[in-house]
Amino acid sequence: MRLLMALVLGAITSTSLAAQKAAPTGRCQFQFTADRALDTYKLPSGQYNAFTGGNVVARCPSQGLVLRSDSLESYGDDGRIIFIGHVDYNEPRLKLKSDLLTYFQREERILAVQNVDAKLPTGSTLRGPQVEFFRAIPKLRPQQSATATGRPTVGLVEKDSKGKPQPPVKVTGNTIWMQGDSIVASQGNVVVVRPELTATGDSLYADAGKGLLRLMRQPRIVGTKGRPFTLIGETIDLLTKNRKLDRVLAKSAADATSEDLDLQSDSIDLRITDDQLQRAIAWGRSRARARSLSQSIVADSIDVLLPGQRVREMHAVRAAVADALPDSAKFRTTEKDRLTGDTIVAHFDSIPPKDTTHRPRIRQLVAEGHATSLQHLAPQDTSLRVPAINYITGRLITVSFDSSKITNVVVTEKAGGVMLEPAPDSTKATSRTAPASSPATPPGTPANTPVSSSPGTPARPSVTPRRP
Repeated sequence: MRLLMALVLGAITSTSLAAQKAAPTGRCQFQFTADRALDTYKLPSGQYNAFTGGNVVARCPSQGLVLRSDSLESYGDDGRIIFIGHVDYNEPRLKLKSDLLTYFQREERILAVQNVDAKLPTGSTLRGPQVEFFRAIPKLRPQQSATATGRPTVGLVEKDSKGKPQPPVKVTGNTIWMQGDSIVASQGNVVVVRPELTATGDSLYADAGKGLLRLMRQPRIVGTKGRPFTLIGETIDLLTKNRKLDRVLAKSAADATSEDLDLQSDSIDLRITDDQLQRAIAWGRSRARARSLSQSIVADSIDVLLPGQRVREMHAVRAAVADALPDSAKFRTTEKDRLTGDTIVAHFDSIPPKDTTHRPRIRQLVAEGHATSLQHLAPQDTSLRVPAINYITGRLITVSFDSSKITNVVVTEKAGGVMLEPAPDSTKATSRTAPASSPATPPGTPANTPVSSSPGTPARPSVTPRRP
Protein backbone atom coordinates (compact mmCIF):
# COMPACT_ATOMS: atom_id res chain seq x y z
CA MET A 1 0.00 0.00 0.00
CA ARG A 2 2.87 2.43 0.81
CA LEU A 3 4.50 1.67 -2.55
CA LEU A 4 1.18 2.20 -4.40
CA MET A 5 0.68 5.56 -2.66
CA ALA A 6 4.18 6.66 -3.61
CA LEU A 7 3.54 5.82 -7.27
CA VAL A 8 0.04 7.32 -7.51
CA LEU A 9 0.68 10.53 -5.57
CA GLY A 10 3.99 10.99 -7.33
CA ALA A 11 2.17 10.95 -10.66
CA ILE A 12 -0.53 13.31 -9.35
CA THR A 13 1.69 16.02 -7.97
CA SER A 14 4.88 15.98 -10.02
CA THR A 15 5.62 17.96 -13.12
CA SER A 16 6.88 16.26 -16.26
CA LEU A 17 10.08 14.22 -16.16
CA ALA A 18 11.68 16.56 -18.68
CA ALA A 19 11.07 19.51 -16.39
CA GLN A 20 12.55 17.56 -13.48
CA LYS A 21 15.77 16.98 -15.40
CA ALA A 22 15.91 20.60 -16.57
CA ALA A 23 16.10 21.82 -12.98
CA PRO A 24 16.89 18.84 -10.74
CA THR A 25 17.70 21.06 -7.76
CA GLY A 26 14.68 23.34 -8.13
CA ARG A 27 11.39 21.47 -8.22
CA CYS A 28 10.29 18.53 -6.13
CA GLN A 29 9.00 15.11 -7.12
CA PHE A 30 7.41 13.92 -3.90
CA GLN A 31 7.40 10.40 -2.54
CA PHE A 32 4.61 9.73 -0.06
CA THR A 33 3.91 7.17 2.67
CA ALA A 34 1.04 6.93 5.20
CA ASP A 35 -0.50 4.44 7.64
CA ARG A 36 -4.00 4.49 6.15
CA ALA A 37 -5.30 3.38 2.77
CA LEU A 38 -5.26 5.85 -0.10
CA ASP A 39 -8.55 7.08 -1.61
CA THR A 40 -8.08 8.24 -5.20
CA TYR A 41 -10.47 9.77 -7.75
CA LYS A 42 -9.62 10.12 -11.41
CA LEU A 43 -10.58 13.44 -13.00
CA PRO A 44 -11.65 14.08 -16.63
CA SER A 45 -8.26 15.64 -17.24
CA GLY A 46 -6.59 12.36 -16.37
CA GLN A 47 -5.22 13.74 -13.10
CA TYR A 48 -6.16 12.37 -9.68
CA ASN A 49 -7.48 13.69 -6.42
CA ALA A 50 -6.26 11.69 -3.45
CA PHE A 51 -6.89 11.61 0.31
CA THR A 52 -5.13 9.79 3.13
CA GLY A 53 -4.22 10.10 6.80
CA GLY A 54 -2.20 8.68 9.63
CA ASN A 55 1.46 9.62 9.95
CA VAL A 56 1.77 11.10 6.47
CA VAL A 57 5.38 11.58 5.27
CA ALA A 58 6.30 13.38 2.02
CA ARG A 59 9.91 13.30 0.83
CA CYS A 60 11.73 15.22 -1.88
CA PRO A 61 15.21 13.63 -2.06
CA SER A 62 16.61 16.12 -4.61
CA GLN A 63 15.94 18.98 -2.20
CA GLY A 64 16.52 17.20 1.10
CA LEU A 65 12.93 18.05 2.01
CA VAL A 66 10.79 16.04 4.44
CA LEU A 67 7.18 17.01 5.22
CA ARG A 68 5.07 15.33 7.93
CA SER A 69 1.42 15.74 8.97
CA ASP A 70 -1.62 13.91 10.38
CA SER A 71 -3.48 13.77 7.07
CA LEU A 72 -3.21 14.84 3.42
CA GLU A 73 -5.38 16.03 0.53
CA SER A 74 -4.05 16.20 -3.03
CA TYR A 75 -5.75 17.91 -6.02
CA GLY A 76 -4.24 16.93 -9.34
CA ASP A 77 -5.63 19.67 -11.62
CA ASP A 78 -4.40 22.39 -9.25
CA GLY A 79 -1.07 20.80 -8.44
CA ARG A 80 -1.96 21.46 -4.82
CA ILE A 81 -1.28 19.33 -1.73
CA ILE A 82 -2.78 20.16 1.66
CA PHE A 83 -1.11 18.86 4.82
CA ILE A 84 -3.40 18.94 7.86
CA GLY A 85 -2.57 18.69 11.56
CA HIS A 86 0.83 18.90 13.31
CA VAL A 87 2.60 19.89 10.13
CA ASP A 88 6.42 19.64 10.25
CA TYR A 89 8.28 21.04 7.23
CA ASN A 90 12.04 20.44 7.17
CA GLU A 91 14.60 21.33 4.52
CA PRO A 92 18.16 22.77 4.62
CA ARG A 93 16.91 26.35 4.12
CA LEU A 94 13.82 26.27 6.36
CA LYS A 95 12.29 24.50 9.32
CA LEU A 96 8.60 25.22 9.88
CA LYS A 97 5.73 24.01 12.05
CA SER A 98 2.04 24.90 11.66
CA ASP A 99 -1.47 23.48 11.96
CA LEU A 100 -2.10 23.58 8.21
CA LEU A 101 0.17 23.79 5.15
CA THR A 102 -0.60 23.95 1.45
CA TYR A 103 2.14 23.10 -1.06
CA PHE A 104 1.68 24.55 -4.58
CA GLN A 105 4.12 22.41 -6.53
CA ARG A 106 3.92 24.23 -9.87
CA GLU A 107 4.98 27.47 -8.21
CA GLU A 108 7.09 25.87 -5.47
CA ARG A 109 5.06 27.96 -3.06
CA ILE A 110 4.09 27.08 0.51
CA LEU A 111 1.21 28.59 2.48
CA ALA A 112 1.29 27.82 6.21
CA VAL A 113 -1.52 28.98 8.50
CA GLN A 114 -2.34 28.83 12.21
CA ASN A 115 0.43 28.83 14.82
CA VAL A 116 3.24 29.17 12.32
CA ASP A 117 6.76 28.87 13.78
CA ALA A 118 9.59 29.03 11.22
CA LYS A 119 13.37 29.00 11.65
CA LEU A 120 16.12 29.88 9.16
CA PRO A 121 19.68 28.44 9.11
CA THR A 122 21.04 31.68 10.60
CA GLY A 123 18.92 31.12 13.70
CA SER A 124 16.43 33.87 12.78
CA THR A 125 12.80 33.01 13.52
CA LEU A 126 9.37 33.98 12.21
CA ARG A 127 6.16 33.48 14.17
CA GLY A 128 2.61 34.44 13.18
CA PRO A 129 -0.81 33.27 12.03
CA GLN A 130 0.05 32.98 8.31
CA VAL A 131 3.23 32.73 6.22
CA GLU A 132 3.57 32.39 2.44
CA PHE A 133 6.95 30.97 1.48
CA PHE A 134 8.48 30.85 -2.02
CA ARG A 135 11.27 28.31 -2.45
CA ALA A 136 14.37 29.20 -4.46
CA ILE A 137 14.36 27.93 -8.04
CA PRO A 138 17.42 28.25 -10.33
CA LYS A 139 16.98 30.82 -13.14
CA LEU A 140 13.61 31.84 -11.69
CA ARG A 141 14.10 32.78 -8.04
CA PRO A 142 17.74 32.80 -6.93
CA GLN A 143 16.69 33.45 -3.32
CA GLN A 144 13.85 32.19 -1.20
CA SER A 145 11.33 34.74 0.03
CA ALA A 146 8.44 34.88 2.48
CA THR A 147 5.40 37.04 3.20
CA ALA A 148 3.84 36.94 6.67
CA THR A 149 0.50 38.58 7.53
CA GLY A 150 -1.66 38.93 10.63
CA ARG A 151 0.95 40.87 12.65
CA PRO A 152 3.82 38.36 12.83
CA THR A 153 7.13 38.71 14.69
CA VAL A 154 10.59 38.13 13.23
CA GLY A 155 13.58 37.47 15.46
CA LEU A 156 16.78 38.44 13.61
CA VAL A 157 19.86 36.73 15.01
CA GLU A 158 23.28 38.25 14.36
CA LYS A 159 26.72 36.93 15.32
CA ASP A 160 29.67 38.96 16.55
CA SER A 161 33.15 38.91 15.00
CA LYS A 162 33.91 35.68 16.92
CA GLY A 163 30.81 33.95 15.62
CA LYS A 164 28.93 34.16 18.93
CA PRO A 165 25.16 34.74 18.51
CA GLN A 166 23.94 38.06 19.86
CA PRO A 167 20.52 38.69 21.46
CA PRO A 168 17.90 38.72 18.67
CA VAL A 169 16.41 41.89 17.23
CA LYS A 170 12.63 41.44 17.30
CA VAL A 171 10.55 43.05 14.53
CA THR A 172 6.74 43.06 14.76
CA GLY A 173 4.42 44.53 12.10
CA ASN A 174 1.09 44.03 10.41
CA THR A 175 2.86 42.56 7.37
CA ILE A 176 6.46 41.33 7.06
CA TRP A 177 8.40 40.43 3.92
CA MET A 178 11.65 38.47 3.96
CA GLN A 179 14.13 37.84 1.16
CA GLY A 180 16.90 35.35 1.69
CA ASP A 181 18.33 35.29 5.19
CA SER A 182 19.19 38.96 5.63
CA ILE A 183 16.59 41.31 4.08
CA VAL A 184 13.41 42.15 6.01
CA ALA A 185 10.70 44.72 5.28
CA SER A 186 7.62 45.49 7.34
CA GLN A 187 4.62 47.80 7.18
CA GLY A 188 1.89 48.86 9.59
CA ASN A 189 2.59 49.82 13.23
CA VAL A 190 6.12 48.40 13.23
CA VAL A 191 7.87 47.78 16.57
CA VAL A 192 11.59 46.95 16.80
CA VAL A 193 13.07 45.78 20.10
CA ARG A 194 16.84 45.66 20.58
CA PRO A 195 18.69 45.13 23.89
CA GLU A 196 19.57 48.85 24.03
CA LEU A 197 16.49 50.51 22.49
CA THR A 198 12.90 50.21 21.31
CA ALA A 199 11.88 51.71 17.94
CA THR A 200 8.49 52.28 16.35
CA GLY A 201 7.31 53.51 12.94
CA ASP A 202 4.89 52.87 10.12
CA SER A 203 7.34 50.95 7.90
CA LEU A 204 10.77 49.31 8.09
CA TYR A 205 13.54 48.03 5.83
CA ALA A 206 16.47 46.00 7.18
CA ASP A 207 19.51 44.51 5.46
CA ALA A 208 21.61 42.53 7.92
CA GLY A 209 24.34 42.05 5.31
CA LYS A 210 24.88 45.83 5.10
CA GLY A 211 24.18 46.45 8.77
CA LEU A 212 21.23 48.76 8.00
CA LEU A 213 17.80 49.07 9.61
CA ARG A 214 15.66 51.96 8.34
CA LEU A 215 12.44 53.21 9.96
CA MET A 216 10.12 55.47 7.96
CA ARG A 217 6.95 57.53 8.47
CA GLN A 218 6.81 58.95 12.01
CA PRO A 219 9.61 56.81 13.45
CA ARG A 220 10.51 57.08 17.11
CA ILE A 221 13.40 55.54 19.07
CA VAL A 222 13.61 55.29 22.85
CA GLY A 223 16.90 54.31 24.48
CA THR A 224 16.32 51.75 27.23
CA LYS A 225 19.85 51.16 28.52
CA GLY A 226 21.55 53.58 30.89
CA ARG A 227 20.17 57.14 30.91
CA PRO A 228 17.14 57.15 28.55
CA PHE A 229 16.85 59.26 25.40
CA THR A 230 14.25 59.73 22.66
CA LEU A 231 14.88 60.37 18.95
CA ILE A 232 12.31 61.29 16.27
CA GLY A 233 12.51 62.28 12.60
CA GLU A 234 10.92 61.55 9.24
CA THR A 235 13.48 58.77 8.58
CA ILE A 236 15.76 57.02 11.09
CA ASP A 237 18.62 54.66 10.17
CA LEU A 238 20.19 52.22 12.64
CA LEU A 239 23.69 51.23 11.49
CA THR A 240 25.71 48.36 12.93
CA LYS A 241 29.46 47.73 12.93
CA ASN A 242 30.89 44.32 13.75
CA ARG A 243 27.30 43.25 14.48
CA LYS A 244 26.95 45.93 17.22
CA LEU A 245 24.83 49.08 17.02
CA ASP A 246 27.20 51.90 16.04
CA ARG A 247 25.10 54.86 14.78
CA VAL A 248 21.53 56.13 14.79
CA LEU A 249 20.89 58.72 12.07
CA ALA A 250 17.67 60.78 11.99
CA LYS A 251 16.86 62.85 8.90
CA SER A 252 14.40 65.74 8.41
CA ALA A 253 12.92 67.47 11.47
CA ALA A 254 15.11 65.45 13.83
CA ASP A 255 14.76 65.88 17.59
CA ALA A 256 16.82 64.08 20.25
CA THR A 257 15.77 64.49 23.88
CA SER A 258 17.51 63.25 27.02
CA GLU A 259 17.41 64.14 30.71
CA ASP A 260 20.14 66.73 30.15
CA LEU A 261 19.53 68.13 26.68
CA ASP A 262 17.08 68.69 23.83
CA LEU A 263 18.81 68.70 20.42
CA GLN A 264 16.99 69.75 17.22
CA SER A 265 18.06 70.12 13.57
CA ASP A 266 17.51 68.79 10.06
CA SER A 267 19.80 65.81 10.77
CA ILE A 268 21.01 64.26 14.01
CA ASP A 269 23.69 61.56 14.19
CA LEU A 270 23.94 59.60 17.46
CA ARG A 271 27.09 57.53 18.08
CA ILE A 272 26.72 54.40 20.22
CA THR A 273 29.47 52.49 22.06
CA ASP A 274 28.85 49.46 24.29
CA ASP A 275 25.09 50.01 23.90
CA GLN A 276 25.30 53.56 25.34
CA LEU A 277 24.99 56.97 23.70
CA GLN A 278 28.42 58.64 23.61
CA ARG A 279 28.13 61.48 21.07
CA ALA A 280 25.45 63.51 19.25
CA ILE A 281 26.01 65.60 16.11
CA ALA A 282 23.35 67.95 14.67
CA TRP A 283 23.46 69.97 11.45
CA GLY A 284 21.25 71.25 8.63
CA ARG A 285 19.99 74.25 6.69
CA SER A 286 17.53 75.10 9.46
CA ARG A 287 20.47 75.36 11.94
CA ALA A 288 21.06 73.24 15.02
CA ARG A 289 19.58 74.01 18.45
CA ALA A 290 20.51 72.63 21.85
CA ARG A 291 18.39 73.48 24.90
CA SER A 292 18.60 72.73 28.61
CA LEU A 293 16.52 74.08 31.49
CA SER A 294 18.28 77.47 31.63
CA GLN A 295 20.54 77.69 28.56
CA SER A 296 20.26 77.31 24.80
CA ILE A 297 22.77 77.31 21.91
CA VAL A 298 22.09 77.86 18.21
CA ALA A 299 24.66 77.32 15.42
CA ASP A 300 25.10 75.85 11.95
CA SER A 301 26.21 72.60 13.59
CA ILE A 302 26.51 71.28 17.15
CA ASP A 303 28.68 68.43 18.41
CA VAL A 304 27.89 67.09 21.91
CA LEU A 305 30.20 64.71 23.79
CA LEU A 306 28.30 62.45 26.21
CA PRO A 307 30.57 59.82 27.77
CA GLY A 308 28.37 57.49 29.78
CA GLN A 309 25.34 59.34 28.34
CA ARG A 310 26.11 62.47 30.42
CA VAL A 311 26.88 65.82 28.78
CA ARG A 312 30.55 66.84 29.11
CA GLU A 313 31.27 69.19 26.19
CA MET A 314 29.27 70.95 23.49
CA HIS A 315 30.86 72.50 20.39
CA ALA A 316 28.73 74.98 18.41
CA VAL A 317 30.30 75.87 15.05
CA ARG A 318 29.65 78.91 12.78
CA ALA A 319 27.57 81.90 13.87
CA ALA A 320 27.02 80.42 17.31
CA VAL A 321 24.66 82.10 19.80
CA ALA A 322 24.27 81.05 23.44
CA ASP A 323 21.38 82.40 25.55
CA ALA A 324 20.83 82.04 29.29
CA LEU A 325 18.36 83.34 31.83
CA PRO A 326 19.91 86.13 33.94
CA ASP A 327 19.97 86.06 37.72
CA SER A 328 16.96 88.35 38.17
CA ALA A 329 16.57 88.18 41.94
CA LYS A 330 17.38 91.91 42.22
CA PHE A 331 15.81 93.21 38.99
CA ARG A 332 13.14 92.49 36.43
CA THR A 333 13.72 91.85 32.72
CA THR A 334 12.35 89.74 29.90
CA GLU A 335 15.70 89.77 28.09
CA LYS A 336 18.34 87.04 28.25
CA ASP A 337 22.10 87.07 28.68
CA ARG A 338 23.72 86.38 25.31
CA LEU A 339 27.11 85.18 24.12
CA THR A 340 28.03 85.04 20.41
CA GLY A 341 31.04 83.98 18.40
CA ASP A 342 32.24 82.13 15.34
CA THR A 343 32.41 79.08 17.62
CA ILE A 344 31.26 78.45 21.19
CA VAL A 345 32.45 75.60 23.39
CA ALA A 346 30.49 74.74 26.53
CA HIS A 347 32.13 72.73 29.33
CA PHE A 348 30.08 70.93 31.98
CA ASP A 349 30.97 69.62 35.43
CA SER A 350 32.47 66.14 35.56
CA ILE A 351 30.09 64.28 37.84
CA PRO A 352 31.13 60.75 38.93
CA PRO A 353 29.25 58.04 36.96
CA LYS A 354 27.59 56.77 40.15
CA ASP A 355 26.02 60.18 40.82
CA THR A 356 22.79 60.01 38.85
CA THR A 357 20.76 62.38 41.03
CA HIS A 358 22.03 65.64 39.52
CA ARG A 359 22.19 66.85 35.97
CA PRO A 360 25.59 68.10 34.74
CA ARG A 361 25.94 71.84 35.41
CA ILE A 362 27.58 74.25 33.02
CA ARG A 363 31.07 75.22 34.16
CA GLN A 364 32.44 77.41 31.36
CA LEU A 365 31.48 78.98 28.02
CA VAL A 366 34.22 79.96 25.56
CA ALA A 367 33.35 82.13 22.53
CA GLU A 368 36.05 82.57 19.87
CA GLY A 369 36.21 84.79 16.80
CA HIS A 370 34.21 88.07 16.68
CA ALA A 371 32.89 87.27 20.16
CA THR A 372 30.36 89.42 22.03
CA SER A 373 28.83 89.19 25.49
CA LEU A 374 25.64 90.87 26.72
CA GLN A 375 25.05 90.48 30.44
CA HIS A 376 22.31 91.81 32.74
CA LEU A 377 23.55 92.78 36.21
CA ALA A 378 22.01 94.08 39.40
CA PRO A 379 22.02 97.93 39.41
CA GLN A 380 23.99 99.94 41.95
CA ASP A 381 20.71 101.52 43.05
CA THR A 382 18.84 98.40 44.18
CA SER A 383 15.55 100.29 44.44
CA LEU A 384 15.27 100.70 40.65
CA ARG A 385 14.55 97.03 39.79
CA VAL A 386 16.00 97.71 36.33
CA PRO A 387 19.15 95.78 35.28
CA ALA A 388 22.48 97.31 34.41
CA ILE A 389 23.84 96.33 30.99
CA ASN A 390 27.38 95.06 30.43
CA TYR A 391 28.27 94.68 26.71
CA ILE A 392 31.78 93.62 25.65
CA THR A 393 33.52 92.45 22.48
CA GLY A 394 36.79 90.69 21.75
CA ARG A 395 38.47 87.86 19.90
CA LEU A 396 38.06 85.44 22.82
CA ILE A 397 35.54 85.65 25.67
CA THR A 398 35.52 83.16 28.53
CA VAL A 399 32.51 83.04 30.87
CA SER A 400 32.86 81.06 34.11
CA PHE A 401 29.96 79.69 36.16
CA ASP A 402 29.40 78.48 39.70
CA SER A 403 26.14 76.66 40.45
CA SER A 404 24.86 77.83 37.03
CA LYS A 405 25.53 81.50 37.92
CA ILE A 406 28.07 83.69 36.14
CA THR A 407 31.08 84.43 38.34
CA ASN A 408 33.64 85.88 35.90
CA VAL A 409 33.93 87.13 32.31
CA VAL A 410 37.40 87.42 30.72
CA VAL A 411 38.04 89.11 27.34
CA THR A 412 41.23 88.33 25.42
CA GLU A 413 42.58 90.48 22.53
CA LYS A 414 40.77 93.39 20.91
CA ALA A 415 38.76 93.92 24.07
CA GLY A 416 36.20 96.70 24.27
CA GLY A 417 32.75 97.42 25.62
CA VAL A 418 30.38 99.60 27.56
CA MET A 419 28.67 99.49 30.96
CA LEU A 420 25.23 101.09 31.28
CA GLU A 421 23.73 101.87 34.68
CA PRO A 422 20.05 102.80 35.04
CA ALA A 423 19.23 106.21 36.60
CA PRO A 424 16.13 107.48 38.43
CA ASP A 425 13.37 109.03 36.36
CA SER A 426 14.24 112.73 35.64
CA THR A 427 10.84 113.97 36.78
CA LYS A 428 11.16 112.27 40.15
CA ALA A 429 14.74 113.51 40.46
CA THR A 430 13.61 117.13 39.90
CA SER A 431 10.82 116.89 42.49
CA ARG A 432 13.33 115.68 45.09
CA THR A 433 16.05 118.30 44.39
CA ALA A 434 14.13 121.48 43.39
CA PRO A 435 12.98 123.79 46.29
CA ALA A 436 9.44 125.06 46.54
CA SER A 437 10.42 128.52 45.34
CA SER A 438 13.05 127.81 42.70
CA PRO A 439 14.29 130.52 40.34
CA ALA A 440 13.05 130.62 36.81
CA THR A 441 14.74 128.46 34.25
CA PRO A 442 17.24 130.42 32.18
CA PRO A 443 16.41 130.74 28.49
CA GLY A 444 17.87 128.00 26.29
CA THR A 445 18.19 125.47 29.10
CA PRO A 446 17.05 121.91 28.08
CA ALA A 447 13.74 120.85 29.54
CA ASN A 448 15.18 117.75 31.25
CA THR A 449 18.09 119.62 32.91
CA PRO A 450 17.39 120.36 36.60
CA VAL A 451 18.50 123.73 37.87
CA SER A 452 20.59 123.88 41.02
CA SER A 453 19.13 125.77 43.96
CA SER A 454 22.52 127.26 44.83
CA PRO A 455 23.88 130.07 42.68
CA GLY A 456 27.05 129.24 40.80
CA THR A 457 26.51 125.45 40.94
CA PRO A 458 26.58 123.94 37.41
CA ALA A 459 23.53 122.04 36.25
CA ARG A 460 23.96 118.18 35.87
CA PRO A 461 21.73 116.35 33.34
CA SER A 462 19.97 113.13 34.48
CA VAL A 463 20.61 109.77 32.66
CA THR A 464 17.37 107.97 31.85
CA PRO A 465 17.18 104.13 31.92
CA ARG A 466 17.67 102.53 28.54
CA ARG A 467 17.99 99.11 27.03
CA PRO A 468 20.30 98.14 24.18
